[in-house]
Amino acid sequence: MAEIAVNLEGVWVSYNGATILEEVNLAIEVGRYVGILGPNGAGKSTLLKVILGLIRPTRGEVRVFGETPAKLRLSGHGAGYLPQHPLRNPRFPVTVLDVVLMARYGRLGLFRHPRREDRDMARRRLEDLGIAHLANRLIGDLSGGEQQRVFIARALSAEPRLLVLDEPTVSLDVCVQDEIFELVNTLKEKLNLTVLIVSHDIGGVAHHVDDVVCINRRIHVHQRPPIGRLGLENTFGCAVEYLFHGEIPHRVVKAHDD
Repeated sequence: MAEIAVNLEGVWVSYNGATILEEVNLAIEVGRYVGILGPNGAGKSTLLKVILGLIRPTRGEVRVFGETPAKLRLSGHGAGYLPQHPLRNPRFPVTVLDVVLMARYGRLGLFRHPRREDRDMARRRLEDLGIAHLANRLIGDLSGGEQQRVFIARALSAEPRLLVLDEPTVSLDVCVQDEIFELVNTLKEKLNLTVLIVSHDIGGVAHHVDDVVCINRRIHVHQRPPIGRLGLENTFGCAVEYLFHGEIPHRVVKAHDD
């Protein structure tokens, strides 16, 4: 039997009387590259935060590598996380290397300076992302694609077993999006990671991942791509039409009359 990296059983999340997640049951095997799809407000980011232990479910059980998310975070070997908005102040004068080193402070503790081994780890991750030459550049001077590579390097600098990426390709052009998807796949293999990636690009993510999870409050689909029409309609809440490149839909639009 395959080892399970992430396991949710009967998970509900409510906030101010509104249900965000409803009876979510999900098991993700170790080493899988999983794309998470759904409309705006479907609970995708909430699902990630439940897995990371940043949100406690109203009810239900969550285990990551057999531990509660809180216990795994204390171990220092849990998850690397790239949130939707990692750069709050693009003018903040911090170098690329310093950004990547931020992930090491969880191991060091507050007010302790990075050690040589921490700097070596940060530089290795920059090399993995192909941006070692940017180490001394200011983060705000980089392009969007370069910045996302830096933030992925930061997430990986924590030496996680689980990499969680919340819409890492948003606002990037199509070619750069595809590079990011493929780069993450390469890193998954090299570093023996389990990867969860939220995306709105159905075709892009389906072309690269092992499994697709479609969510809209509850899980509607969890399978290998391609995704069928019924699963998408249940997830997005309307009849849909496909636009194809080859066998995989790269966009889904609401069905309409001519």
